[in-house]
Amino acid sequence: MTSALEKIDSTTVKITVTLTQEEVAPAMKHAFEHIGREVTIPGFRKGKVPAKILEQRVGKGAVIEHAVNEGVPGWYAAAVDEQSVRPYGQPEIEVTKLPGIVEGDEGIEFVATVEVRPEITLPAPGDLVIEVAPIEVSEEDVQERMTALRERFGTLTPADRAAEDGDFVTLDLDAQIGGESVDAVQGTSYQVGTGTMIEGLDDAVTGLSAGESTTFEGPLAAGEFAGETASITVTVTAVKTRELPEANDDFAQLASEFDTIDELKADLREQAARIKTNNQAMQAREQLLQVLMEKVGEFALPSKSVEAEVHHHLENEDRLEDDDHRAEVTARTQEGLRTRMLLDQLAEDLGIDVQENELVDYLVNASRQYGTDPGTFIQQVQQSGQIPAIVADVARSKATAYALRRAIVRDSNGNAVDLRGVIGGLEDEVDAVPAAEESEVQ
Repeated sequence: MTSALEKIDSTTVKITVTLTQEEVAPAMKHAFEHIGREVTIPGFRKGKVPAKILEQRVGKGAVIEHAVNEGVPGWYAAAVDEQSVRPYGQPEIEVTKLPGIVEGDEGIEFVATVEVRPEITLPAPGDLVIEVAPIEVSEEDVQERMTALRERFGTLTPADRAAEDGDFVTLDLDAQIGGESVDAVQGTSYQVGTGTMIEGLDDAVTGLSAGESTTFEGPLAAGEFAGETASITVTVTAVKTRELPEANDDFAQLASEFDTIDELKADLREQAARIKTNNQAMQAREQLLQVLMEKVGEFALPSKSVEAEVHHHLENEDRLEDDDHRAEVTARTQEGLRTRMLLDQLAEDLGIDVQENELVDYLVNASRQYGTDPGTFIQQVQQSGQIPAIVADVARSKATAYALRRAIVRDSNGNAVDLRGVIGGLEDEVDAVPAAEESEVQ
């Protein structure tokens, strides 16, 4: 098999693939065998019909069509590898020569036109400077975590007064539209000030005591009339306040494995520091991408791939005719594709290879997030053909960590930032680092 590459523009190429009679022969043989198992010819058992007889019965064209349909995907994939093409989306295939069109020539030729990732030149990760916010664990951070822990062990006690911000109230609600009740609920519990129910509810119940009612206008949050403005009557049937246990040694022993409140506070400080370190690593990842965007600048995107993704999104939302929304989705799609392309190039530059155990770990963690059995989840992913996309996601994440290990990362105060506790160090890498990277790291 031979292939020739022609560049149409910065994001489109044309690959011409030519196969000789000898190279096509296995596909033709398979086509004869497959059709032979499906066709009944008197005097012959299925699968035992000679090729010449079969060709006379079904026609050579049917055999060629079957061979081409079965063979082209594999031949195309081989040509893509041979030409080191990085395709995006499905190719447009045109068969330009079939067996027997020219007497004595049983070869095949086809042309595949496909969009590709444009050429992107990234700076060496070691030359990148990433700036993040410094880690500062304040006393307020510790107290915030202590308060949250105390709230878990707090008790609700009746309050003989009007409801205030932070109180827990028991409510009866009746929503009416046009004088008719459209929704009602009794005995629901709500914490004043959280804003998690109906817009305007916090203002309405603040200042009401048990047994008092008021009516206000507000949009319904759920149900058949969600989004519509209703006249809502709310009655407070109980007001309770949460009493928190005192932060002392007894509480430390109740709420943790520690014996003293000082030990508990030290642990809470460490927890806050770990969270801030994780946030700092997330910020470093975002900043890395931002720096790469700035260094590379704008580059062309495969328009058909963008259009296909936008169309699929709008079709699922049944909003194909919404031009304003189309513009928003197009902008988001372009940004997402630009990000994936940058990270794909980064993974290629760093020689990233996704190991089987890394893929399995990713899938197991994803199954936990969905609350699904790992084996069932992995099987579903395989059957839906999502494995290649997931491998690409893992490679991008891995490339980001590899790049950050080599970049100069410092906080806004100019101090060096050590992210090894979150993203690991160079010693944790299992892939071979390209020679250029090795010299850079050393």
